[in-house]
Amino acid sequence: MKRYLILEDGTTYEGKAIGANRESIGELVFNTGMSGYQESITDQSYNGQILMFTYPLIGNYGVNRDDLESVKSSCFGVVVHEVARRASNWQMNMSFEEFLAYQDLPGISGVDTRAITRHIREHGAMKAALVNEISDAKFEKFHATDLIQNQIEISSTHSPYPNPANGRKVVVIDFGLKYSILRELARRDCNVMVLPYNATAKEVLACNPDGVMFTNGPGDPESMDESVLEMIRTVEAAVPVFGICMGHQLFALANGAKTTKMKFGHRGFNHPVRNLATGRIDLTSQNHGYAVERASIANTDLEITHEEINDETVEGLRHKQYKAFSVQFHPDAAPGPHDADYLFDDFMEMIDEAKQTQEDK
Repeated sequence: MKRYLILEDGTTYEGKAIGANRESIGELVFNTGMSGYQESITDQSYNGQILMFTYPLIGNYGVNRDDLESVKSSCFGVVVHEVARRASNWQMNMSFEEFLAYQDLPGISGVDTRAITRHIREHGAMKAALVNEISDAKFEKFHATDLIQNQIEISSTHSPYPNPANGRKVVVIDFGLKYSILRELARRDCNVMVLPYNATAKEVLACNPDGVMFTNGPGDPESMDESVLEMIRTVEAAVPVFGICMGHQLFALANGAKTTKMKFGHRGFNHPVRNLATGRIDLTSQNHGYAVERASIANTDLEITHEEINDETVEGLRHKQYKAFSVQFHPDAAPGPHDADYLFDDFMEMIDEAKQTQEDK
């Protein structure tokens, strides 16, 4: 069956329908990863977006139960050049197309994803629609659709839940977390309590945490309610904190910096990031369409710790007074290189230092 990808500027591509038999409208973004399609599709940061893969062949190793980053995908559609006709992997439970249907995700194949990517890079990220037929009525609906919605509320847990262990007590504020963050904490024997994005500082500190993490998530960070920023300001003054992706942006906003929407964002697994203190360069996994404005940091208590080599995007921040830091990239990877997973160890050391200081008083 035919399916069409229609961009906001009217550019139209014809291809083959895959996945769920329904239509969808979302922000079209591209991911340059050569693998990791399962993790990307189930990454809650793609909530509200139609995800396009630039790598020409998708689905060659199928889908398994171990590589999910959330149970239910929240992206609005998938665009690929070609779906592998035969998948093979010892962990495989279902094919790529079966997975799309299971997740109720519409998709399109048979389009030149690299040409579409060049178009987005030139004109910027824009709305797009996956439709089975083209009509004036569909165009009217397309332009009337407002993608601004409570994406965080959809992606975050609604109820607290634990991931118990015998080590350091860490509260994780869920803005749309990836399971890989919990796995990294579990590897370090952290006793984790996951709280919703709108948890108050009182609720967070009532868990008596040794440290607090702010996770990744979808949407515009500046649309976040002021109460969330107030929670961050209160918590960072009390215990060590570590922010990732959306958590990084909210950490910046809470401390007086600003964020801005990027032309087409960073979504892939080969972004080089420099640690400004050591000169170390890590290849990182990234997935964000907003970034912290470098100039806005000047009059805050924040300092820049990392930057993206290609475009000098602010990739890391540290508070000058508190034991608090954040990074724009994903040190948990999944998918991607694990160059930066040492940051979880840095967080553990920060927690231990804070506990020792408290004991010495």
